Amino acid sequence: MINKALPAALMSVALMVSAAAAAATDYVIDTKGMHAFIEFRIKHLGYSWLLGRFNRFEGEFRYDARHPQKNRVEVSIDVSSLDSNHAERDKHLRSKRFFDTDKYPVASFVSTGWEQKAEGKAVLRGNLTLRGITREIAIDVSDVGHGPDPWGGYRRGFQGETILHLSDWNMKEAKILGDAAEDIHVYISIEGIRK
Repeated sequence: MINKALPAALMSVALMVSAAAAAATDYVIDTKGMHAFIEFRIKHLGYSWLLGRFNRFEGEFRYDARHPQKNRVEVSIDVSSLDSNHAERDKHLRSKRFFDTDKYPVASFVSTGWEQKAEGKAVLRGNLTLRGITREIAIDVSDVGHGPDPWGGYRRGFQGETILHLSDWNMKEAKILGDAAEDIHVYISIEGIRK
């Protein structure tokens, strides 16, 4: 005889899991497991792309599927961890003419708003502080996925893209390199572990 209560019980469990996933949840960005990246690309003289990344950063975010206006993100970046796969170039990029990491070793991003767009798409707005200058930026965000992991935790991932303008942060070298080097394309991939 089939247990008629079983389907109802399974449905109840599924609804509970779904409700838990939709509720406001806090996550720590998984940088220790190397499941998060901040990468950039910028044109070199207009002839090719220079690629790089920041190897050290940390942060957390809150995600609420039912009330997306409550979503928030905070990230702190060790700017001296800049890595373009070329030691001399990295030294140049850390200098006063670019990031000036001796004087401004840390950059930070604190969100100010989340605008939900189509399914799985949003615009994240926030204040980026870099070289001691704070400006509001907008990041186009896409939902990558979420669910349980093999270790009993729960994870959620997003990717984002934005374009920054070097002159907005008084990077003097940008004027020398010309318009081709003004825009820096930033790609972000984060995987958060539920607290």
